[in-house]
Amino acid sequence: MSDSGASADDEEASRLSKASERLVGAVTGDDQPFGRPGRPLRAHPFLIGFTGALGAFSAWFLVKAVQGAQSALVLIVVSLFLAIGLNPAVEFLQRRGLGRRLAIGAVFLVVIAFFVVFGYALVPPLVTQTTEFVTHVPDYVNQLQHNPRIAELDQRYQILQRLSAAIASANIGQMAVGGIVGAGKAVFGTAFSLITVLILTLYFLGSLASIKEFFYRMVPSSRRSRTRLLGDAILVRIGGYVGGQLAVALCAGICAFVFLTIAGAPYALALAVVVAITDLVPLVGATVGGAIVTGIGLLTSVRLGISCLVFVIAYQQFENYVIYPRVMKHSVNVPPSVTIIAALIGGALLGIVGALIAIPAAAALLLIMREVVFPRQNRN
Repeated sequence: MSDSGASADDEEASRLSKASERLVGAVTGDDQPFGRPGRPLRAHPFLIGFTGALGAFSAWFLVKAVQGAQSALVLIVVSLFLAIGLNPAVEFLQRRGLGRRLAIGAVFLVVIAFFVVFGYALVPPLVTQTTEFVTHVPDYVNQLQHNPRIAELDQRYQILQRLSAAIASANIGQMAVGGIVGAGKAVFGTAFSLITVLILTLYFLGSLASIKEFFYRMVPSSRRSRTRLLGDAILVRIGGYVGGQLAVALCAGICAFVFLTIAGAPYALALAVVVAITDLVPLVGATVGGAIVTGIGLLTSVRLGISCLVFVIAYQQFENYVIYPRVMKHSVNVPPSVTIIAALIGGALLGIVGALIAIPAAAALLLIMREVVFPRQNRN
């Protein structure tokens, strides 16, 4: 009995000894297969400077990469913005019984039809007027000779003679060819960007639900449900803004087409399309479209130009105080002062694209401040 008790005591002592050795080895690192690790590196000035320089270089490289890919990033942002804006129309058709794919196809048919009408309205008049202008340039120079003031200056400085010689020279021909080539490149680049935007918009629209879920999964699970509600509310406001802006622009284009047709203006459909497209740009778009219509009206006749100016001024007041507030009241709840500031900042940063996305971005920021920032400040 005593031998068995002594054996048990020895086994217990051996087990405690091994456990103590493992504990000491874990502390000292002697039990590790690759040897005992060294002490952590000290905060050496060289190491601090190298790490800081590496971080600065990484930041500079990232900025240069973003600048280099700016055009592609702008196309992606515009496509995503359009997909979010078209999504309410797709969901509307889905509620009427269409499948997701059929609803997307129907919406895209409307978008493609708009671009077809745009090209049909603008390209033929532009080609015709450019050809007529190039053909009649010598006649315009000859007509200047009947102006007394121009004739007097021509006798002194031979202006018209030099102008005619310049027009007939080969340099002007080369410049015209270069201008045609440059215009062709610009048209090709615009068409390529347009096709890219349409393809990306179609892709984003088809996979919008999965894209949203991907970004929602990046949020911690404890905050995911609230983030999903806020994100969906932001997307609804962006879609409402795009739909409201399209409604305002469509109203402007229809009113302009009716007026120009009654007034007998040339190319009324093309001018109406220009008015509708420029009206999409906040703040300055309606003014730019009105200036174009008024200028073409003045080139046709003084009476038509004055009539266009009166119509533009009257319609802008009607749109600013009646149409726009009522349409935007149901889409984005943004104060007028914030709208102006956001459009100015967005236009300064990204041009027309920035001005277009600035107002829904401001609406999203205000929503986050009301639902997240202000309640948190009230609890503190």
